[in-house]
Amino acid sequence: MTDNAPVLSVDGLSVRRGEQLAVEQVSFQLARETDTALVGPNGAGKSSLVAALLGLLPRASGNVEILGHALGPAGELPRSVRAQIAYLPQSLALQGRFPLTVGEFVGFGFDQPGLSLAWLGNKRRTKAMLRALERTGCQDLEERRLSELSGGQLKRVLLAFCVVRPRQLLVLDEAQAGLDAPSSEQFQELLLDLRRQEGWTVLQVSHDLEMVRRSCDQVLCLNRRLRCSGAPDHALSPARLAELYGPNVVPYRHNHAGIAGHG
Repeated sequence: MTDNAPVLSVDGLSVRRGEQLAVEQVSFQLARETDTALVGPNGAGKSSLVAALLGLLPRASGNVEILGHALGPAGELPRSVRAQIAYLPQSLALQGRFPLTVGEFVGFGFDQPGLSLAWLGNKRRTKAMLRALERTGCQDLEERRLSELSGGQLKRVLLAFCVVRPRQLLVLDEAQAGLDAPSSEQFQELLLDLRRQEGWTVLQVSHDLEMVRRSCDQVLCLNRRLRCSGAPDHALSPARLAELYGPNVVPYRHNHAGIAGHG
């Protein structure tokens, strides 16, 4: 893969949810070390699109190429490529007595895909885990259980999982959902710093359009189909927001000015 080749290339992607097309004929590319936001109303197919890109949901049609490798029909990718992708979900459901500690969880991120306890006691993994916790401000959480963490702490631990080894593509599905305004701002600042340091290419689903304006290089406006794309000033103009969300685009304040659609 050359430096000029896109990290992610999507061509004519369609995804079904039951009998309905959730995503229809979507095409786009992500250039290296860019931050792209995927926006649109609830039910627009954003999470379905992300799941299909990760190989978690089958494609009805179309092609996906990640780091120069075609995504197989059942989401197959070489292990070396899969290890270059990190995913932060909207939420991580944990039972109250879930036994895994923060240090153990972040340590898993050092390995190739496929959980293994072989990292326990490995000095290189332990060193990488401690460094990842330090870089994300989680060094005091190493012995805590994941199920004991606050929402903001858990989001930072997920970033530590991503940074414990080099990655190229980071996918976030409303990763800031459920955070209060200060925690959301802290998370976004940390994400921006890490993205610059690591050279990540980022695709993030977001409803915080003001954050998208401030932080992202490209915006994909999705409502089943890709309605528009481009730089934030172009894609998030009042006319295009009204077309995407309908005429009742509602501004809101979240301790910083923001704009949201219908969810």
